[in-house]
Amino acid sequence: MITLIKKILGIKTIDYNQLMMDGAIVIDVRTTGEFNSGYIKGSTNVPLDKIKTKIKKIENLKKPVIFCCVSGLRSGQATSIAKSIGINAYNGGAWNNLKRKLNK
Repeated sequence: MITLIKKILGIKTIDYNQLMMDGAIVIDVRTTGEFNSGYIKGSTNVPLDKIKTKIKKIENLKKPVIFCCVSGLRSGQATSIAKSIGINAYNGGAWNNLKRKLNK
């Protein structure tokens, strides 16, 4: 039923594992303290307040980017910033949920 509703509304399910196999990187936009309390193995911490100063470096990686945070709010903001300059970016939402989806 949920799948049908998503299809009707045009909501696409993102396969984060496939993105990772395709070379995506995970950027966690929580504060350094939040990141140090738990994170996805291999992810990079770039707090949201630093994204604008690091966005060119992220763009130069030429890879898809999955942003995550505590709830999806900050990662949504980071995703919007990245998409505004043409980066293939995804809002992974809460880091611990994304971690479960990535089987890490």
